[in-house]
Amino acid sequence: MSKHLSKNTNSTSKVPVSTNDQVIKKFKKLQQKQISVEMLFDNIISCDTVALSKGITLIESTQKTHATKAQQLIEKCLPFANNSIRIGITGVPGVGKSTFIEALGTILIQQGKKIAVLAVDPSSTVSHGSILGDKTRMESLVRSNKAYIRPSPSGNSLGGVAQKTRESIVLCEAAGYDVIIIETVGVGQSETAVHSMVDFFLLLKLAGAGDELQGIKRGIIEMADAIIINKADGDNVKRAREAKNQFKKALHLYPIAESSWQPEVLSCSAIENTGITEIWELVEKYITLTVENGFFYQNRKQQNKFWLLQTIEEQLKSSFYTHPRIKKALQAKIEAVQQHEVTPFAAARLLFDLFKE
Repeated sequence: MSKHLSKNTNSTSKVPVSTNDQVIKKFKKLQQKQISVEMLFDNIISCDTVALSKGITLIESTQKTHATKAQQLIEKCLPFANNSIRIGITGVPGVGKSTFIEALGTILIQQGKKIAVLAVDPSSTVSHGSILGDKTRMESLVRSNKAYIRPSPSGNSLGGVAQKTRESIVLCEAAGYDVIIIETVGVGQSETAVHSMVDFFLLLKLAGAGDELQGIKRGIIEMADAIIINKADGDNVKRAREAKNQFKKALHLYPIAESSWQPEVLSCSAIENTGITEIWELVEKYITLTVENGFFYQNRKQQNKFWLLQTIEEQLKSSFYTHPRIKKALQAKIEAVQQHEVTPFAAARLLFDLFKE
């Protein structure tokens, strides 16, 4: 723990319990210090995981009072970012993403690397809550001081990631993590967002569960830099071999990617820890190739462009819904549409005209 945080902790312990007003005042001051941009930044680049967590919480906050501080923190961390390998991992629920990440992370730590896992859990459309249980599924990894695991709710964000995942990557890189792993919600349909923020996109598949046919979809296959048949163990070894051959045949139907990389299909067992080392060697092979041919850096530039456009869209959307006139007129237009008094298109046009005034 950093000097700043340990000093604050000691100062609060000396306050007499009987003086409640003093305790409250000290606690409020401590809170203000804890979310200080300067303090957070200093502690983050010092690899303080407590500060890193607080920083990510700050940028994920929807409170307007936190937005400016979050932006300042990101801008301070940006010069210290872009020094990691970013890996996106997706697959349908039950494919074993968390177990696979723990197995891969353990090998990377043994090689002397620091890894950060940004795990995204789906949010309920009813209660808007998330379980955020990824840490409980990575029991071994979470105990390592070279690993950082941060579960976040997907909220209303599409594409399998949380709304502020990209900003969280910047903070993790500033904290000195060598490999950033992004685990998507795994819906298996809309994974475009995570593809736009990683260097290597890995698709986990199951054999013998009807998953082979689901996997041969043009969009997800074209995005994948590697397809991994997980749970290739026990009675599933033969089915995994067959699935591997099917996907290999499917990949030959697609043209070579702009990166000049031909996606490969491997099988592994995260439980038995077999085939994991070969997967990391494949990632390193990809990074070497794309760095040498320049695609790695060009891809990062395109991702920054995508980040800019996405941020503009988010700010426009926020400005629209928080506009005083829109907030006042929106419900009336919704009711008019529901009563078939006006079409959704006409109502939307009227609201946009009101927004532009």
